Amino acid sequence: MDFDLVVKNGFIVTAAEVHPPGLEIGVKNGKISCIGVGLPQGPNTKVIDAEGGYITPGGVDSHVHLSQRNCPTGDNWETGSRSAIAGGTTTIIAFVSQEKTNDSLIPVLRDYQAKSTDQSYSDYGFHMILTNPNKTILEKELPMLAKEEGITSVKLYMTYEPMKLSDRQLLDIMTACRALGMTTMIHAENSDMIDLIIERLEARGHTEPYFHAFARPQLAEAEASYRAICLAEIIDAPVLLVHMSSETALQHVRAAQGRLLPIHAETCPQYLYLLSEKLKKTEDDHYHGAKSVCSPPLRHEPSDLDCLWQNVANGTITTFSSDHAPSKYNVPGGKRLGLINGIPKFTKIPNGLPGVETRMPLLFNRAGRIEQGNRITMPRFVQVTATNPAKLYGLDGIKGSIAPGYDADLVIWSIEKENGVTITNSMLHHDIDYTPYEGMTVKSWPRYTILRGNVVWDRDNGGLIGKMGDGKYLKRGKGQILNGRTGNPVKGMATGEREHWA
Repeated sequence: MDFDLVVKNGFIVTAAEVHPPGLEIGVKNGKISCIGVGLPQGPNTKVIDAEGGYITPGGVDSHVHLSQRNCPTGDNWETGSRSAIAGGTTTIIAFVSQEKTNDSLIPVLRDYQAKSTDQSYSDYGFHMILTNPNKTILEKELPMLAKEEGITSVKLYMTYEPMKLSDRQLLDIMTACRALGMTTMIHAENSDMIDLIIERLEARGHTEPYFHAFARPQLAEAEASYRAICLAEIIDAPVLLVHMSSETALQHVRAAQGRLLPIHAETCPQYLYLLSEKLKKTEDDHYHGAKSVCSPPLRHEPSDLDCLWQNVANGTITTFSSDHAPSKYNVPGGKRLGLINGIPKFTKIPNGLPGVETRMPLLFNRAGRIEQGNRITMPRFVQVTATNPAKLYGLDGIKGSIAPGYDADLVIWSIEKENGVTITNSMLHHDIDYTPYEGMTVKSWPRYTILRGNVVWDRDNGGLIGKMGDGKYLKRGKGQILNGRTGNPVKGMATGEREHWA
């Protein structure tokens, strides 16, 4: 057999192990055909020498906001997906967002499909954001979306007035999703706590961006996370709590996982690296902190960062996503919406940070041999950036692993060839005028990104060499439960009690 591509002389990393040197990856027709030694090369075989670097699966970023109405100055599909490729992410899953005035999901989906078709550099899929879960949607449209469109995940909000759902609505959606094998994602913050604190902050004139961190305390995330877990438990439904940042909230997740409940957790780079001091004004710009407004907010203490690293390392965190939801800073309609007549109003600042391109390098920066001072192992890096999100969102067997039969999505890293890479906004490929990681040095950056056997990023020879339209839409299957199981008894319920009503 002549392979289309052979990748050699690297350390292949999977979710289970780092393979010994000497193994090669053979690619045919966009798929990994085999892993072996001394693979045959024909006259048309492209050979890539990894030069002793790590070879990891293409990243799967399962939390990306592109071309959304509430982010008019954010990235579109072209700019967001090219940024993903340049940072080693070959698959993104973005959000189709229902508004409460939409009685049907179908027109919303068709509109979003028109924005993404032939516009993506990376492969991609969709989640549905539900804000008006009427009977028709739950009983007819969700089954159709899962079967015909391959959309097998929904996102729900417990905060934000235009989007938040009642506990009863959450229960109804969880019930429908459980029956369909769909993954339920939940943004968990206590809306009433936040509203009360904001009202009192504003009454005292505390409206600068820094007070955004005060308005959404860890306790608001912890309470809502615990409530979401309780709702999921009584329905016996798997859920994923997104962009987690609170130590107490993660303790609730770990306790639930310890009882074998199917509770999953996600976190993001900002909660591993950034603190609330980023929200403060600078001498040159009193509104500078608006750049780092996101929800949940950046936390206050270095110990908060350590807690998140520990939960990535110990397995509590299931997936590592970017939550790429940026708005530009220096343009009307962006972050400056929060600057009204020269007075900052943190409640008016669009939430979200850019991060789809920096996600993989920031986590890789602390991955490796623990005895060398790293925070996580290389297999753990692969688990949370690729393998777990692929399994959780119905892409197992296609994405997220280096094994025969999978798409040949690969990232080749070279550590020894450089003394670190300093992140600057000028080097990034998004359409945003800043990065919150400006000036931060990471130990490496993807040397190659390979999408289905084709090199789409070659850092040393032109950078981005893929093209818009390379990415294809992915119809996804049912998600897997990665933590715990369904069918657990509920403490305090009699045997068979739930079966009388569930």
